[in-house]
Amino acid sequence: MRSTFETIILIGRPAAGKSEVIDFLKKTPLVERKQTYHIGEFKEIDDFPMLWAWFEEDAILEKVMHKPRMHTDKQGYFLFDYQWHLLIERICIDYQKFLRDYADSERPTAILEFARGSEHGGFREAFDHLSEEVLKSAVVIYISVPYEISKFRNRRRFNPDRPDSILEHGLPDEKLDKMYKASDWDGIAAEDPDYITIKGHKVPYAVFVNDPEKTDDPAKVGPHLAELTAKLWDKKYGG
Repeated sequence: MRSTFETIILIGRPAAGKSEVIDFLKKTPLVERKQTYHIGEFKEIDDFPMLWAWFEEDAILEKVMHKPRMHTDKQGYFLFDYQWHLLIERICIDYQKFLRDYADSERPTAILEFARGSEHGGFREAFDHLSEEVLKSAVVIYISVPYEISKFRNRRRFNPDRPDSILEHGLPDEKLDKMYKASDWDGIAAEDPDYITIKGHKVPYAVFVNDPEKTDDPAKVGPHLAELTAKLWDKKYGG
């Protein structure tokens, strides 16, 4: 039997604290990560770098090559709503490569990270594009913050000199309002306090409450994350 999680789907609003939790795990010694959180070595698969590559490609096409933009309009919105689902499909392709490269039973934990708002299908539609390989091995951690807190932290973390940075990227308020103010998470969670049913798979979930903020202080992150991962371990692997 494995001693670490196979797959963690880490989700929440933008600037909820997802990347900060991953940063906390990176800075936690390996032995402690395994013993306390059931996470040893891990591989991140995040759709933000994929999305940012599209922005860069459109800038090259428009400003350098004088060609039509392929992915986004001039305001930076996707040309088609289905591109949000394409990002999930791309996450699953990277996950399949990960499985190929780590075929043994003690492969690293895969942490799949993304944010979704109701405006572009919400988490429910995103979940429907997750592969069978992901779903049969996954648990979900949702990082919960009110929308106004998400907006405040989005402003706080944005560094205009590093807009491509995982920890320092941000969105203008009007884009955040349009794409992420409405969320379907509460409706999903209301259906069952322990599991999300996705394409016939019962996927255990837990909620990391990040208001008041914990991800600004490792001493606060650790105990809460340990509590959640212990519960998820019991739900997924039976103790």
